[in-house]
Amino acid sequence: MAHRFTIGVEEEHQIVDPVTGELRSHVSELIAASAPSLGDQIKQEMHQSIVEVGTNICADVKELRAEMMRMRAELSAAASSVGLAIAAAGTHPFADWKDQVISPGERYQNIVEELQQLARSLLIFGLHVHVAMPDRATTIDLMNMARYFLPHLLAISTSSPFCLGRDTGLKSYRTTIFRRFPRTGIPDTYGSWSEYENYVNLLIELRCMDNAKKIWWDLRPHPYFGTLEFRICDVPTRVEDTICIAALCQAILVKLHKLYKQNQGFRVYHRSLIEENKWRAVRWGIEGKLIDFGKRKEVPMRELALELLDFVDDVVDDLGSRQAVEHVLTILREGTSAERQLAVFKQTGDIKAVVQHLIRETMEGVEPLAPQHHRAQRTIA
Repeated sequence: MAHRFTIGVEEEHQIVDPVTGELRSHVSELIAASAPSLGDQIKQEMHQSIVEVGTNICADVKELRAEMMRMRAELSAAASSVGLAIAAAGTHPFADWKDQVISPGERYQNIVEELQQLARSLLIFGLHVHVAMPDRATTIDLMNMARYFLPHLLAISTSSPFCLGRDTGLKSYRTTIFRRFPRTGIPDTYGSWSEYENYVNLLIELRCMDNAKKIWWDLRPHPYFGTLEFRICDVPTRVEDTICIAALCQAILVKLHKLYKQNQGFRVYHRSLIEENKWRAVRWGIEGKLIDFGKRKEVPMRELALELLDFVDDVVDDLGSRQAVEHVLTILREGTSAERQLAVFKQTGDIKAVVQHLIRETMEGVEPLAPQHHRAQRTIA
């Protein structure tokens, strides 16, 4: 494997009151508290109750794990130091977007001006996984093929069953909110990088957008990083689930690249067919069935997850990611965050108890930093 398919992850976290579970528009305080330890790895989003953290470029999943653990520990310590907590889930179980404060800055003002209530109501939290690409031509070819697996990845990431205090009946309500934005969803296929570039330039020329970052597809060539960026997933609550999904994204692309180099390829399906599977993942997650279009039949998502493990089996050892990828088996056994949130609500009947569950589970398996250690770092910096 001549090209190193390095990886990076961005997570959007909820900033919450540790007692009431309510969202708090205090991203500035959180960034100030964490600046010495996280630096430019932490940034605000459009709503001040959202904080985004991003890993450095990681050579492999082992490095990614260390980064993910460190970031959650640092972020949690910073939040605690200013009387806040963090929670990871695709939607907040009961917050109302109308109560949230929009972040200042020309970029966010422009988005709100263009998209109006669509932008103001975009109170959602996602996971973005970047995998480095060898060249532009390969980027487009791999994007065309990898689209097929997007509903599978969404199904195992689902963490947004609640919105505005109600059980939505969906496992990923976040997806339905984001669907309102233009230039979202499963991308079309492109015959070449130049065809994709012509599309981007046409939209810029016609003032549909001012740059390619306003293409918010579920999988897109990142305009600056030289990566393919998976954007379809809810942010998982457990850090091990995030690591697993990132490892799967990397392994899928490496396997497809292996087939690509051997002139074997992978069948490319029409966007509308993949959208059918995406809807099923939104509605039922791992509990539902997706369509195997090659066999022309419905297949339980749990079986497809095992097939996905088989598909990437011959590349994960070279990548050093077998353990991370096989965490899918734990997700199938214990459910996604969506299932666990619903179980808490069924047991307690208390939507606020769901947020307390999210606060605890967000830090599950993460070694907490001692408060004095975090303060010492801030003093030294």
